[in-house]
Amino acid sequence: MNKSQLSQLRPGQPLWVLDTNVVLDLFHFDDPATRPLARALEAGLIRCAASAATLAEWRRVLTYPEFGLDAAAQAAMDARYAACVSLVAEPGAGMGLPRCRDADDQKFLELAVACSAEALVSKDRALLDLRRRRLPFAILSPAQAIAHCEEMVAKLI
Repeated sequence: MNKSQLSQLRPGQPLWVLDTNVVLDLFHFDDPATRPLARALEAGLIRCAASAATLAEWRRVLTYPEFGLDAAAQAAMDARYAACVSLVAEPGAGMGLPRCRDADDQKFLELAVACSAEALVSKDRALLDLRRRRLPFAILSPAQAIAHCEEMVAKLI
């Protein structure tokens, strides 16, 4: 993150990492269960971090034929997500983290450590199973993340 991005953040504004399936729920499927999380992100209640690797996965997934997105729709969805994230330098591998059963998900753990995220939000069982491990960040389901946002709003009122 650069200095101008940091200066725009509200004190205490948590930094989270969202896995690709959660981002799809927010920006492609418009899942009613995750709409409060999308609103919190777009309103700036929370910050979201991404790395080149997580953005590459997001952009690759948008091209999957089953989503039926043409190039313009992919670009629009990518721009909407990009407006909500701060790009973090590519994290190093390993970093003393447990290995995720799904190697494709390891990048989200590494990003969460590299940017000192408060939480990693995921629906992925392989990541959620790591909640039992001692990590420097929480691993939350979308429902848990929404509950956390609601608690933050209640403290502001």
